[in-house]
Amino acid sequence: MSKQKLVVLGQDEDGCCPTLLTAPMDEGQAADLAKVFKALGDPVRLRLLSMIASREDGEICVCDLTPAFDLSQPTVSHHLKLLKQAGLIDSERRGTWVYYRLLPATTDRLAAVLTRPDSAPRASGPR
Repeated sequence: MSKQKLVVLGQDEDGCCPTLLTAPMDEGQAADLAKVFKALGDPVRLRLLSMIASREDGEICVCDLTPAFDLSQPTVSHHLKLLKQAGLIDSERRGTWVYYRLLPATTDRLAAVLTRPDSAPRASGPR
């Protein structure tokens, strides 16, 4: 297992996750969130995350990911490393293969930060 610390996005001391519409982010929260969005900002990494997240058994072997791209294995591994550093996925080595799985806590917190609270006024759209 990785010894990297998982950053809990947008979480205050009480464990509550404010949304963009309920409280302004401080500089640290914005920097942490930007790292995750940067990791998701590449089409290859977004596709990799989608392939990992959509697996019924919750994990996928790197040997099944690499053939889906017209990229070298080291390049695919680099993209996976960036997703892992962003706290979006985790991995486990089994023999010669590495298996990847989604870390739903991170994607759930991302969704919570971006979700409009029910009590927030709705924009009426373009005029």
